[in-house]
Amino acid sequence: MTLETLSEQKTFGGTQGVYTHASKVTPTEMELSVFMPSKSKTEPVPVLYYLSGLTCTQENVTTKGGFQRVAEELGIAIVCPDTSPRGTNYPGEDEAYDFGSGAGFYLNATEDPWSGAYKMYDYIVSELPEFIASNFNIDTTNAGIFGHSMGGHGALTIALRNPGTYKSVSAFAPICAPMQCEWGQKIFTGYLGENTETWRDYDATDLVVSGKSFAGEILIDQGTADPFLKDQLKPELFEQACKAAGQPVSVRMQEGYDHSYYLMATFMEDHLRHHSKSLRVA
Repeated sequence: MTLETLSEQKTFGGTQGVYTHASKVTPTEMELSVFMPSKSKTEPVPVLYYLSGLTCTQENVTTKGGFQRVAEELGIAIVCPDTSPRGTNYPGEDEAYDFGSGAGFYLNATEDPWSGAYKMYDYIVSELPEFIASNFNIDTTNAGIFGHSMGGHGALTIALRNPGTYKSVSAFAPICAPMQCEWGQKIFTGYLGENTETWRDYDATDLVVSGKSFAGEILIDQGTADPFLKDQLKPELFEQACKAAGQPVSVRMQEGYDHSYYLMATFMEDHLRHHSKSLRVA
C-alpha cells in the first residue's frame, strides 16, 4: 500500500508524521498520524492504536494528547487513524456531529448507502495493521488498543471481539453501553438497521454479558464532571458486567475532569505505562 507523507517532525527524539493512503476497505483516502520512537531505527517496536471520538480526526490526539515523550521513553509506536471515511457525498453525511463524517463508530455498516464505505471495524482490525506493517518498522503482533469516547467504545469492542490480537486495552470516557444511550441508538439504527440483534456485536457491555472477555485488566479513566457521563457513557453498566463475569477491570473516576482532552493529557502517561506492562517492551 502506497504511503503519502503530509508532514514529519522530530519530537523527543522520535518522529511524528501525518500520512494518507488509499483504502480498499472504505474505499477513500484515509489520513492518519504515526509516532515512531527512535528505537524503531534499529528494531521493530510495539504499537498502540488510538481511536478518537466523535467529530475528531487524527489531529486532536496528536496535538493535544501529549503521548510523544512517554512513547519515546517506552519505545512504543502510536498510530492514530481518522474516525470515518471522508468525502463519500452520501446524503446527510455532513449534517450532524453524531452521524456520518467523524462518526464512523468503528463498525461495519450494513444499511445503504453507508455500507459502501463506512467499514471502520474492518479498516481498524485488518487493513490498518497491514498498511502499518508494510511501511513502518513495527511488530504488529505486539499491539495494544485504546481510545476516547466513541473511540473508547471502539477499543473495548474490538479488543473483546479479537482475543489474542491485542495484548492490552484501555479507554478514556468510553461509550460503554451504546444500545442504552441516544448516541448508540441513533448510530446503530442508521448504520445497522432496526434489528437490534445486529447491534450486539458493537456494545462492550453486552459483549461481556454474552461471554466475551479480554485476557488482562481493562483500564478506564472517567471524569466525574463529564456532561455525557450519565446519559451517554454509562461506565457503571460495563463495570457491573465485568465484575459479574470475572473480567478484570479498573474504572477510575477522576474527580472534576470533563470530557475534553485535558482528561487524556492528564492520564495519558498512566495509560501508556499500563500498556507497556503487557507489550514486550525491552
